[in-house]
Amino acid sequence: MDKKELVAALNLVEKEKGIDKETIYEAIEASLLTACKKNYGPSQNARVEINRQTGDIKVFASKEVVEEVYDSALEVSLEEAREISHTYELGDFIEFEVTPKNFDRISAQTAKQVFVQKFREAEREKLYNEYIVKEKDIDTAIVQRAERRNVIVSLGKMEAVLPYKEQMPGEEYKFNDRIKVYILEVRQTSKGPQINVSRTHYELVKRLFELEVPEIYDGTVEIKSIAREAGSRTKMAVYSKNPEVDPVGACVGHNGSRVNVIVDELKGEKIDIINWSEDPEEFIKSALNPAKVIAVSVEDSETEKLAKVVVADNQLSLAIGKEGQNVRLAAKLTGRKIDIKSETQARATRFIDFSDTDGSKKETRTSKLDKEELNELIDSIISEDRASRAKAEAEAYEADEPDVEDYDEEFEDYEDDIEDGESFEEE
Repeated sequence: MDKKELVAALNLVEKEKGIDKETIYEAIEASLLTACKKNYGPSQNARVEINRQTGDIKVFASKEVVEEVYDSALEVSLEEAREISHTYELGDFIEFEVTPKNFDRISAQTAKQVFVQKFREAEREKLYNEYIVKEKDIDTAIVQRAERRNVIVSLGKMEAVLPYKEQMPGEEYKFNDRIKVYILEVRQTSKGPQINVSRTHYELVKRLFELEVPEIYDGTVEIKSIAREAGSRTKMAVYSKNPEVDPVGACVGHNGSRVNVIVDELKGEKIDIINWSEDPEEFIKSALNPAKVIAVSVEDSETEKLAKVVVADNQLSLAIGKEGQNVRLAAKLTGRKIDIKSETQARATRFIDFSDTDGSKKETRTSKLDKEELNELIDSIISEDRASRAKAEAEAYEADEPDVEDYDEEFEDYEDDIEDGESFEEE
């Protein structure tokens, strides 16, 4: 590589690859300086300079002006310095060109090595800067191959690793499959950027909803919390800043059009979308859907946030869920430890005070009742109505009935009159 080729190559790299040629010039100068010290001795205080227009390479040695010279490689006498310029004084430094005769061959070889090395480093730095901004975001990946239990995917210019622990249970990854991944980490290593991605992270669901739901993307609807067991079920609490926008409806879409796209991307993973509430009792009731909650008691302390929940006897297994999944996700979603009992268990152990007189633990009933509960409610209303009517009739009868004591007094007076011979005839 001659001087003109070097300048032309650096200009081309800067234009097409966006790599600063000044960085490469400086690296070549540093490498040539190392080569000089290796071949001509390390004691020389030298520097290498490359002309940015012509590509000419020169070596300069800096020497100190002294009265008596002990090392000619580092010092120059005051008399010799004054021959160059009468302004030099003791202690000044003067640069002399000391370019070796065969330096062109050394410089060409060194420049080529440095050029290749710096080109690779610059490419790695450029790729790192391009992908570091995508960290904690999602991207489309194409499955390339499997390495042991890991899956290697392509993100365009870079390959990323999908570790086994970040793969969805039961999901198969076939060559050229297109999948959405969450970029967990972008690290710079000696071999270039290393990227780790995930299919199990709960943020993947959040980012997918941001892509599919415009109301979430523009901030009208906010995702307050997410709890996920990848491949099985996700619970998500949403809130609308606009009272005219239904947050759940916006996420579901017309006939489920929006949520179904995400379910398909997650290979059939179930997604429960609920309304977020500032009221912890209401929020816990919604989080335990589809189970119907009879009562909730929130008990917060400095060390623990606890919620005691009572459900109907026939709703206990539904509230807990298969292998405890429903209550486990509800606990993650609300950030509370949830203790659930059936109504029979709760009344027997006084788990929750059901009396309405205690305002702090007032019973909270669901607004929707199943058929059995509705029939029980109707029967109780009818029974109460019959009892109240019977009581009213008894009270009315007692009000019209004559007083027995008054009647006895009048009868005694009547008997006295008869004994006195008085008659009671109508006039």
